[in-house]
Amino acid sequence: MDTTESAGIKVFVQRFGRFLSGMFMPNIGAFIAWGLITALFIPTGWFPNESFASLVDPMIKFLLPLLIGYTGGKIIHDVRGGVIGAVVTMGVIVGADIPMFLGAMIVGPLSAWVLKKFDQSVEGKIPAGFEMLINNFSLGIFGGGMALIAFKGIGPIVQSISNVLAAGVDFLINTGLLPLANLIIEPAKVLFLNNAINHGILGPLALEQVHTAGKSIIYMLESNPGPGLGILLAYWLFGKGTVKQSAPGAVIIHFFGGIHEIYFPYILMNPRLILAVIGGGMAGTFTFSLLGAGLVGAPSPGSILAYLPLTPKGGYIAMFSGVIVAALVSFLIASLLLKTSKSNAEDDLEVATTKMKEMKASSKGSAVPAASAEQTVKSKEDVNKIVFSCDAGMGSSAMGASILRKKINAAGVPVTVINTAINDIPDDADIVITHKTLTDRARMKNPNAEHISIDNFLKSPEYDVLVERLSK
Repeated sequence: MDTTESAGIKVFVQRFGRFLSGMFMPNIGAFIAWGLITALFIPTGWFPNESFASLVDPMIKFLLPLLIGYTGGKIIHDVRGGVIGAVVTMGVIVGADIPMFLGAMIVGPLSAWVLKKFDQSVEGKIPAGFEMLINNFSLGIFGGGMALIAFKGIGPIVQSISNVLAAGVDFLINTGLLPLANLIIEPAKVLFLNNAINHGILGPLALEQVHTAGKSIIYMLESNPGPGLGILLAYWLFGKGTVKQSAPGAVIIHFFGGIHEIYFPYILMNPRLILAVIGGGMAGTFTFSLLGAGLVGAPSPGSILAYLPLTPKGGYIAMFSGVIVAALVSFLIASLLLKTSKSNAEDDLEVATTKMKEMKASSKGSAVPAASAEQTVKSKEDVNKIVFSCDAGMGSSAMGASILRKKINAAGVPVTVINTAINDIPDDADIVITHKTLTDRARMKNPNAEHISIDNFLKSPEYDVLVERLSK
């Protein structure tokens, strides 16, 4: 397999992972709500309550799969796609005896794609006055028909696949081999392949495990902040120059903010450190398994603060032990590798950061950073809403929006600053701020806005320039 073909496969997997993530990320709040209700009110929860606990089963069997099916359909064909996605998802839900997350991820986008192709085939051919009739009946006919197919065919097939995957996970857990999963997960994170693994396989399996056992260790395989913390602490103590100075801030953003991407450049500047996060991840997972750790919901982002409310009663010692062991093992291995490294790490951080941005750009379908195109700069009278946007709208864009919002408020500028996913940029956005690798996509979503490209959401000179411009 040549380099070009290998790169093409990696980009395909990355895009597929982004698509799967796009179905889950907007609904993470609903998953957390279900997890909190589970942790609080089931018989083994913090405050057992039979009445409130009756919400648990309907939410996991109906609400959550329907949200995934709707979101997957909406990605393909806007609201019409979302509606038919939800309708057909109901077919796989009723056609199986287990929560149909995997089924929803299949039939939601698939049914929306079928409807989209039909809409394209009749576009411009519908007689005037019959648009609403055709649109409503086409969705109803296709949705009803595909729901029946999903009920009798897709649901049972997906249930069989889910049972096989669940049996495989149970085998790894029962035989003590689950730590081997980190051999794949930790390198995948640095290569931005984690979404394909986390949201495509681990998430649905974890939800089913929570449904049957009340908690799941699977939620902790990819999200454990310990391995990344160990890397950053090692650079803090044994790094030089820029990397040493930047490590403390990165520790806070990673461990408490849950933005794991912050430590990827530190590994890319010294690729041998991938051994440290693998070792830390395996040690953490082994500790979790040994002590019976688990979470009741998806910790998103992967912050220790997200772990706390999702840890079931009596599970805090096991949870903290796994995180601490992972951090310690990762720190020890990374420290040894840094001490024996001959590379000039002081000058490598910028290069590694650039390399990470290029890798992330390829995962978003843009191999080359977007060029800054000429555009009209809006006057301060025309600026009422500034929107930060990233892929999911929850990580880097949220940090950037928070930083600029403080600067805007301090300057007394009456402008709203929000953050969204790039696919959800509102039409009334006056200024859209994105990483330069996403600017072209943002322009396509809202061509009428002023677009500002930045390199770093945490510290960008464009923030101060924009505040000064709007406050004059």
